[in-house]
Amino acid sequence: MIRPTMLAAAALLLAPLPAAAQNVAQVELDARYARALAAGYKALMLCGAIANAERAGIRRNAESVMEWEMAGIQDPLDEIVGWVPYEVVRAPNGEVYYVTANWSAELPDRVAVNAPGEGCAIQPIGFDPLALPVLEEGDWPEPERRIQVWHDTTPDYMRAVFDAAFSGTYGADSRTTALIVDDSQNRVMWDFDEDFDPFTPQRTWSVAKSIAATLIGAAVQRGEADVTASVGLGESETDPRRAITIDNLLRMASGRYTDTPGNRTDPLYFGGATVDEVALDWPLIHAPGSTYRYANNDTLAAVQAIEHTFADHPPAELFAQLGMDRTVAETDWQGNYILSSQVWSTGVDLLRLGQLHLNDGVLPDGTRILPEGWVDYVTTPSGPQPPGAFGYGAGWWLMNNSAGVPPDTFFANGNRGQYVVVVPSRSVVIVRRGEDPAGGSGFDIAAFTRDVLAALEE
Repeated sequence: MIRPTMLAAAALLLAPLPAAAQNVAQVELDARYARALAAGYKALMLCGAIANAERAGIRRNAESVMEWEMAGIQDPLDEIVGWVPYEVVRAPNGEVYYVTANWSAELPDRVAVNAPGEGCAIQPIGFDPLALPVLEEGDWPEPERRIQVWHDTTPDYMRAVFDAAFSGTYGADSRTTALIVDDSQNRVMWDFDEDFDPFTPQRTWSVAKSIAATLIGAAVQRGEADVTASVGLGESETDPRRAITIDNLLRMASGRYTDTPGNRTDPLYFGGATVDEVALDWPLIHAPGSTYRYANNDTLAAVQAIEHTFADHPPAELFAQLGMDRTVAETDWQGNYILSSQVWSTGVDLLRLGQLHLNDGVLPDGTRILPEGWVDYVTTPSGPQPPGAFGYGAGWWLMNNSAGVPPDTFFANGNRGQYVVVVPSRSVVIVRRGEDPAGGSGFDIAAFTRDVLAALEE
């Protein structure tokens, strides 16, 4: 016989926790998750910054990365990442093999693994670095050794504008690392912070979205993609998400739900989730093409739509064609490219990306990389537009409403102050790299562009 007191006790165990207790539990859970993400951020950023620099022939140490890439990052990771213990583990030939960051007494350290020529990938939370093979002499290919020679090429008429950019004139707490201008006379001028030079890779953040659009354009030129075609999202042909096209995704107009403004994808970027897990299955809340909402997931889904082309034409092939030989597109741990953010590139390489678009997708030797008219396509606003001063095309931002700047100006725009500005009517390309703090003043790229163009007229 089951007694009433036993039934009451069982009911108490099955009853939901009071709201206050649930809230406390959630706060503790969120704090634990933040530690895991902060450790993932640290492991991946140290791995990417150091390994990609060394691949480019540059030496960077962890102290420099902590000072630049890991200062002023988003809350709540910013207050955690500094004290997380880490270790850089190297292969027998001295190359970075993997980086670990400790966050828990119960689970293994977070791990970012470097693959030769492919960059670093953050592993899932709970992955044990002891599962990685022990490398012996000869297991790791010898790197290409590069000799870097460069000198300052900033003319006097541009000196005041560059100095203003480094001193915070365009943003009180902005932190500029690199400035490059290619003017209409094909004169390249540049300047860099003392910790950086033309060959130092930095994470592009969302400048990668413009790189993704360029990869898609190259696939269209080869006849391997169609921006008007369905990307195949959804579970069946009757799923309304089948109506979403590459064009919708490039224009941030898929109509899909995202859980945060700007679509924070921390589980993918720093948690070790995969593109397939986090970017493809979100439900519709608007008709495709009807509403603008900036979303990493849209770019990731657009890239997945051309994934079948990467076996024969990986991103590295395009980079080699453009002379972007120090640019690396990194992946998740399952090999899916994270082309919404996770590309490492130098200022000089990004200049070549801008020059390709200035020349309507044609290389200096006459080779057409992008379809004729592709640049008009990616810089033409279509349908819904973002609020604010800047418009949006297809993977590129537009300065079509910025005072003092030619209305045909368009640009790639990434977190922490990454910019590639193209001004077709003036035959000018501008690159600005930075490590601006999250939530800070930012960098006024429109004002800087205006002042650069004015200086070029003197």
